[in-house]
Amino acid sequence: MARVTWTILGLLALALGTIGVLLPVLPTTPFVLLAAFAFAKGSSKLDAWLRSHPTFGPIILEWKTKGAIAPRYKAMAVAMMTAAFAASVLFGLAPAVIVVQGVCMLCAGAFVLSRPNG
Repeated sequence: MARVTWTILGLLALALGTIGVLLPVLPTTPFVLLAAFAFAKGSSKLDAWLRSHPTFGPIILEWKTKGAIAPRYKAMAVAMMTAAFAASVLFGLAPAVIVVQGVCMLCAGAFVLSRPNG
């Protein structure tokens, strides 16, 4: 049952990551990395397929070998976080929500930028 749960989580994460390739407001890299983690626990076939995928494989390899994120993905992540934060401000979300979102995005941005370049 655990393998099925990990596989389903991996498929959901991969679906979100794939959507993120097409929609700039959804980040691709974290979802692909989550899918790789889940597939490693749930499905050796899907794990091998994802690691050999021409688009997603290099992201996973860089992360696993060096903990690295390519500069273009770093830039995209920071740009999307900035855009999402700006949209929250423009749509007039509650100040408490904006503060929590800002703190979370600052921490996430700092983490992404602190990773070595892939």
